[in-house]
Order: sequence, then structure tokens, then C-alpha cells
Amino acid sequence: MREVFVARESEIAEGDRRIVIDGDVEIGVFQVKGEFVAWRNECPHQGGPVCQGKLMRGCEERLDDQLRSLGIHYREGSMHLVCPWHGFEFDARTGKHAGYDRIRLAPYTVNRRDGDVYVVLEA
Repeated sequence: MREVFVARESEIAEGDRRIVIDGDVEIGVFQVKGEFVAWRNECPHQGGPVCQGKLMRGCEERLDDQLRSLGIHYREGSMHLVCPWHGFEFDARTGKHAGYDRIRLAPYTVNRRDGDVYVVLEA
């Protein structure tokens, strides 16, 4: 196991990311709700650079008590990552696919120490 330096905590704003390359491995590190999370920059769909995709709030259709649509709305407090190749959408905090939670991004452990952010690579 070894750690790879990503950035100072202050250099990754809320809702922002850094891409780290270490050899053949690319990792996206995001700050979401004050936490740092890291995902392999490879979409489980067809290998696209998912961590370089658009960040946006998740959408949901709201229904009334008769199950009639009240329209599509952005979900407060959510942040989704959209793969630039085919539009697969993942929760940036959990890595779960927006519509099928058995599809997930591959996680990495993030360590914070003395104001620095590191990702842990297994040997």
C-alpha cells in the first residue's frame, strides 16, 4: 500500500475535482459535502473517463398523491457525475449509478493529513 499526493484540501473546492495519474492508473478525487471521495476514472459501462464528466445536481420526477407528474426537478443536496461518453450518471458521493445501484464506480480510500489529500493505492 502507498499514498499518492493529490492536493492541499483548500485547492479542491466543494463540488470540484482533481484527476491524479499514477502510472496506468487515473483517479478522480472530489469534494462532496465536505468529504473527499475518490473513484477510478473508468466508467463501468464502456471504460469512458467518467471522472472528467459534468458535475450536476441529480434530477427526479416529483409525483402528487394520485401519482401524476409534477415535473422534473433538481434534487437539493445531490451531486451527480455524468460520463462524457454515453451519459451514465453516478452519485458523486456514493459512486452508485443513478438508476441501478448494483452498477458502481470503483472506489479508492482517501486520507487527509495536515491539510493535504492523498489517495491510497494497493500494491
